[in-house]
Amino acid sequence: MKETAKAVGKNLSISTKNAIEICSFIRGKSLQKAKEILERVIEKKQAIPFKRFTEGAGHKKGLAGGGKFPVKACAEILNILKLAEANASYKGLNTASLVLKHVKADKASKPIRYSRHRGRLMKRTHVEVIVEEAKKKAEEGSEKK
Repeated sequence: MKETAKAVGKNLSISTKNAIEICSFIRGKSLQKAKEILERVIEKKQAIPFKRFTEGAGHKKGLAGGGKFPVKACAEILNILKLAEANASYKGLNTASLVLKHVKADKASKPIRYSRHRGRLMKRTHVEVIVEEAKKKAEEGSEKK
């Protein structure tokens, strides 16, 4: 736990389906690369491949299958990645070598909307991010001996 840092976003006003697809795409990548990807999606220069929730996801340039540009969800998840990076730097970890170990999106409560949208439910999502300091291969080789 000393080489990890965590950030959680509760009750975010984003689509759970979009958040799940984004999390599965950036999971396992380095933190810097994931932040670049999300910034490119916000600029609509790169699409997120949708593999599970493919409704309305047409083919996009550079993807074998369908994809979308979930700008709002990417902006919220990018904020959480920045929080995780800040938490890691506070703990004294090397922020240049952080890897996304655990990225998860869950359904949250669905409060009822008021006014003329009465009867509709709001979209809410919990997002959890755990970053880990990447160990160098030379260190791993010396630990095995």
